[in-house]
Amino acid sequence: MRIPRIYHSHPLSLAQSIELEPDAANHVGRVLRLQINDEIRLFNGDGFDYYAELIDVSKKKVLAEVIRSEQRNNESPLQFHLGQVISRGDRMDFTLQKSVELGVTEITPLFSERCGVKLNAERLNKKIEQWQKIVISACEQSGRAFVPKINPAQYLQEWFSQDFEGTRLNLHPLAEQSMQDVKIKQQAVQLLIGPEGGLTDEEINQSHDYGFEDVLMGPRVLRTETAALAAISMLQCLHGDI
Repeated sequence: MRIPRIYHSHPLSLAQSIELEPDAANHVGRVLRLQINDEIRLFNGDGFDYYAELIDVSKKKVLAEVIRSEQRNNESPLQFHLGQVISRGDRMDFTLQKSVELGVTEITPLFSERCGVKLNAERLNKKIEQWQKIVISACEQSGRAFVPKINPAQYLQEWFSQDFEGTRLNLHPLAEQSMQDVKIKQQAVQLLIGPEGGLTDEEINQSHDYGFEDVLMGPRVLRTETAALAAISMLQCLHGDI
């Protein structure tokens, strides 16, 4: 039987008795219906998995004792920062989930001129919390022991102006440089994915001012959620661990 893998937001150590957080406790006790002496794997983003044995399972709480730890070595050598213009509905959720499975290490939701999503501060904060939960769930599923960070949503200009030591890429259907020709500096890449309507000429020109290179991924125009995942996969194949 596969050992369930659960996120725990606090520090973990050997021989420690911990109380699972409410969502995790509900999943372990009511969904998976695990019992005392069953084993689970915990992780908190520090690069280790912590094997723990359940010592109390009740309606009020679930307790586990950490019995051993194991360092995880499944992170890509390519440090990958995805800048994704926010897309509608569950498309953004899908992009974030799958990009984490493919090895992205940092994500910044972006607003652009043609972004079709309008959110006030309260709704945006709730979205960020929801997206971080999606990222954690993707780590649970894929076995990653480091949790990618969801940065606060930003406008393109603000994101462009931040320092970055690596290669900056923007997918462009008229680019002359192919993905195979890209040279990655410092084993780090920052990938810009525009909205469904594409970036404006002014935004593309601004990206050039901040060192972004236009790159052609293929002869067909892809939807924003498809473009992100295809580009990540290609770069991981060429420079990462796929």
